[in-house]
Amino acid sequence: MIRILSVLMAFCLALSACAPAAPQLGSDGQPLPKAYRIRDSETGKIQFRMLDSVNALRSAAGQPPVQLDPQLNAAAATHSRDMSIQNRPWHFGSDGSSPIDRINRVGYQGGLVGETISETYETELETLAAWMEQPDTRRVIMAPEARKMGFSWFQEAGGKLWWTLVMGN
Repeated sequence: MIRILSVLMAFCLALSACAPAAPQLGSDGQPLPKAYRIRDSETGKIQFRMLDSVNALRSAAGQPPVQLDPQLNAAAATHSRDMSIQNRPWHFGSDGSSPIDRINRVGYQGGLVGETISETYETELETLAAWMEQPDTRRVIMAPEARKMGFSWFQEAGGKLWWTLVMGN
């Protein structure tokens, strides 16, 4: 009898360990966000997911699609890393460079339409949604003259993301 109770108790204990843990709640009663971690192998997927999302928004507004440009991606990556080093989201590099300087440095032959930046823990699509809510960043993303796009980020060890999107013509 004791053996059966012991086996039954062990089974119940093991079964209870399989139950999902309740989410941790913040002071506002809402679940705390989970860290969004990006692996190096996901770079292409994330860039094309952003491109598809931007083009869907542009198409809905009657704007022509944009294409990913490797030079603009490089300029965006450089700026994302530099913003992390400076620990502030702004459009100037630690060397005083502007977005125009950065696209020229990577050899981009077109002109700059604009640049959007963000310091966040959110995904790329959450960041795009936030950009679309602000008139100045929305204007860059939806610019009729834009034909090329660069998109990149830098993720710190703690999970903070520095996003940069560059539009060119």
